[in-house]
Amino acid sequence: MNEQLLRMFEQWQEQLLLGTQILLILLVAYILQRFVARGLNRIAERYPLPPELLLPVRGGIRWFIMGGALIMVLERVGVSATVLWTALSGFVAVAAIAFFAIWSVLSNLLCAVLILTVGPFRLGDVVELVESFDKPIVKGRVININLLYTTLEEVVESGTGAIVQVPNSLFFQKVVRRWRGSEVRLYNHSPNEN
Repeated sequence: MNEQLLRMFEQWQEQLLLGTQILLILLVAYILQRFVARGLNRIAERYPLPPELLLPVRGGIRWFIMGGALIMVLERVGVSATVLWTALSGFVAVAAIAFFAIWSVLSNLLCAVLILTVGPFRLGDVVELVESFDKPIVKGRVININLLYTTLEEVVESGTGAIVQVPNSLFFQKVVRRWRGSEVRLYNHSPNEN
């Protein structure tokens, strides 16, 4: 019986040692985090530090310590820190590029929600986007509002003009002149008509 226990202990010795090391790393990280938090509290009592500063510093240090402990645990299991850093930096780079690429779409979606909820103009209104120095960019009757574009039918003297799709975010970046749908008849009425 003693020999069987000894063989079993020899078989599990490496796993037990690894488990003990992992628990020790996590315990040291927890104690270090508590020690640093207590030290920050003492510093805050001694010097008048605003809680708005103390809370993010404490959280940042906690994440730093626990992240370091996680990297040490993963290294003990056999995952290289270089591989982790490469994977993390690659993920962050791809996320940044994706966010930058989709930013204009997200901006137009948010502006569409604002146009539909706040209602700076409605279907049938005539709107004009104005650049600086009173220089018009586009002018037309609103015929459709969707999540990315507002479709305008250009107002011209000889009748209807071209269909123009204006990104919704442009309505929040430029000056917008608006004539309500009921006011448009007076605006488009030519002096020759009776």
